[in-house]
Amino acid sequence: MSETKKLATEATGPLKGVRIVDLTSVVFGAYATQILGDYGADVIKIEAPSPTGGGGHGGDIMRWPGHVPEGAAPDLGPIFLTINRNKRSVLLDLAKPAGRKALMKIISTADVLTSNVRYSAMKRLGLSYEDVKAVKPDIIFVHAAGYGSDGPYAGLPAYDDLIQAGSGAADLLPYMDGDPKPRYMPTIMADKVSGLFFVSAVTSALFHRERTGEGQFVEVPMLEAVTSFVLAEHFYDHVYDPPTGQWTYGRITNPDRRPYRTKNGYIGLLPYSDKQWEQFFEIAGRPGVFRDDPRFSNYKARTQNIRELYAMIEELTETKTTEEWLDLLNPLSIPVVKMNRLEDLQDDPHLKAVDFFQRYDHPHAGPYFALRPPVRFGATPANIRRHPPRLGEQTREVLAEVGLVDDDISAIEAAGAEH
Repeated sequence: MSETKKLATEATGPLKGVRIVDLTSVVFGAYATQILGDYGADVIKIEAPSPTGGGGHGGDIMRWPGHVPEGAAPDLGPIFLTINRNKRSVLLDLAKPAGRKALMKIISTADVLTSNVRYSAMKRLGLSYEDVKAVKPDIIFVHAAGYGSDGPYAGLPAYDDLIQAGSGAADLLPYMDGDPKPRYMPTIMADKVSGLFFVSAVTSALFHRERTGEGQFVEVPMLEAVTSFVLAEHFYDHVYDPPTGQWTYGRITNPDRRPYRTKNGYIGLLPYSDKQWEQFFEIAGRPGVFRDDPRFSNYKARTQNIRELYAMIEELTETKTTEEWLDLLNPLSIPVVKMNRLEDLQDDPHLKAVDFFQRYDHPHAGPYFALRPPVRFGATPANIRRHPPRLGEQTREVLAEVGLVDDDISAIEAAGAEH
């Protein structure tokens, strides 16, 4: 059994002292604000009570999918548990004046407000940037949107599937395998990619405010973020006007670009330089391929004939075991790695050595694994200080911090409980 970790006692990351009021939910915003929390920010997650007749499923919708262990709190589902640590949950009914007043009190102590609520709804609630700025003039208001506000799709609902479809991401697999049927990537790619843009937006706006004292409104639209991500390489020859050739970077959409079979498994393999290709073919017993075949003898030729080159690789990798290839290629610095299935990851020797899967004991969910923050700061290390919270777990704590008295807090809690 893995060693059970203890939570850190205080923030040590570079955002220590920054307070973020978080009105985001699901994956896009929650993934981003967890990273900011790992970096030291005090993230206050504002959650709504369940609507009347909602069956008790209030708060962030991602609390509920999945199978919790017997006896564990039902509002701590596996995805929520994975992307909501280092946050405090405050339950507020923003449809009620008392809830909005309490939120404004919290915002008055904050540096950043984040939201993925439709901006039109934020305006109706009296929570537009102008409303918030009146309470906290230097606030940084970061709005996670589906589509940029100056385009015809502004305000339309957006989810990962829709953004993968609209950004061209769902069109990539047909380029690879020739099947014209578009397909989604089997990961919540659009939300997570947009979440990384979101983190960058928050930290950049904080840096600007540190230099100038000026807050600002920041919009992070998913369609634009993911389209820029997809086209970084796949715009390819269409970056020119007029285009000089094809869409997509052909090496990436090559159907033979995949892990290669060995005698006992698969490896990821990518010789890159002329020297590495020559060494690989020598080790594989085919030195003449590199020396004598004009299709593969230099970078330009290999790029033009990459499909044939990749198809040849697996014929060669099948002649040795995974371990034999690692032993032969690693000393030569030829890029190679054992392919992991998902179930292999927790036993991967590198991930084990860097303590990537950290076991904690949640008081309401029992033992669980947290993924160690991947970015390493030499002077201000990220850390894990708080378990993912129960719905509304820190409501009273946070409201007391911002100066509300017991009677006010009790009234706000009662309003939330009415649902």
